[in-house]
Amino acid sequence: MTLSTRDLLPIGELAARSGNAPSALRYYEELGLIHSERTAGGQRRYRRATLRRLAFIRAAQRIGLSLDEVRDSLAGLPLDHVPTAAEWNRVARSWQRRIDDQIAQLERLKSHLTGCVGCGCLSLTRCGLYNLDDEAGAQGPGARFILADTPEKT
Repeated sequence: MTLSTRDLLPIGELAARSGNAPSALRYYEELGLIHSERTAGGQRRYRRATLRRLAFIRAAQRIGLSLDEVRDSLAGLPLDHVPTAAEWNRVARSWQRRIDDQIAQLERLKSHLTGCVGCGCLSLTRCGLYNLDDEAGAQGPGARFILADTPEKT
């Protein structure tokens, strides 16, 4: 299929329409999130469907997906046309578990903070959020007591 010049957007127009800086577009292309075609003079031209991919990237980042996770999600979507509803739904279903996990983490954080702010213990040895002597380090990286683990598990 041969595309006309009106089916392809230069980087400046894509940047203006998507709200992304041209440098971000080049970076996304370097990561394989979006793709361009080159003119005889080497200028980038993007298919109009790239606007949907960029909206997808922004939505994914808003829910906390890393760019690697975004790339994995985009890998199953077509480059040459706007994805169908079925293709989008497949990706959306894969995000639902991730969003549910995030909600659960935020609920745990909320309950710990409420208890911590209200307890007034000011004790580094009894606090459920504090990681005394890095005892929770064996459970993995990050704030283990906030993420899911409890001080009693260590």
